[in-house]
Amino acid sequence: MKKKAALLVGATGLVGNEVLHLLCEREEYAAIHVLSRRELAFSHPKMDVLVKDFDAIEVEDVEIADDFFCCIGTTIKKAGSEDAFEEVDVTFPVKLASFAKKKGMQHMLVISAMGANAESPIFYNQMKGKLEQQLTELSISRLSIFRPSLLKGERDEFRLGETIGNKLLTGLRPFLLGPMKKYRAIEAKQVAIAMVSTALRANRKVVSVYTSDQLAKMSIPVKKEEAPIPREALFNWESRKEIFIEEERGEEDA
Repeated sequence: MKKKAALLVGATGLVGNEVLHLLCEREEYAAIHVLSRRELAFSHPKMDVLVKDFDAIEVEDVEIADDFFCCIGTTIKKAGSEDAFEEVDVTFPVKLASFAKKKGMQHMLVISAMGANAESPIFYNQMKGKLEQQLTELSISRLSIFRPSLLKGERDEFRLGETIGNKLLTGLRPFLLGPMKKYRAIEAKQVAIAMVSTALRANRKVVSVYTSDQLAKMSIPVKKEEAPIPREALFNWESRKEIFIEEERGEEDA
């Protein structure tokens, strides 16, 4: 089995932290390269971390990787202005994706938002739509876009809107059925599972968009182990001699 390398940004965030732990646990990944604006509390033999402001990152700072997991995001309150928000949520991811593509990245997996639409009158949704649009224009070999609903999980920071929204959606959950399921709040770990699951599954489609209800159903594929050959069958010449006879015939034909 070919081992893969992953590039991850946003590892200190709610979903990114979960993605990091999952990647470190998976034997499919031999190396996890993390780009971060601040130090991480977590370490693992398979991972390396470059701490640097994203506006100062150059293509030489980006390691070669098969899969690029982009979990970066902020709020206008934390960013300080709409321009600063756009820089973090749009400019940096597109810039890093461009660098990663130059280094041979084959698959980008990025967190967007449920209402992403470049034409939306809502600034947040407009920026997420703009992000999706610009990433699509990069013509990456494979682009997977994840549009979760409101995220659930323990953050290091307090977000009032998120807290209120979670309480509201928790109360409405029994009524969010059918097509409305995509509006249910979703655990950050489940989004991470969906991202890693998607990275491990083949898909010929160039651009795929996953809604929150789809993310909620995903699970990481379990590797099937080959059943051992029973000792009796292994040393039973009558049942296995045809194998060797065929091999000898093949050698004679060659």
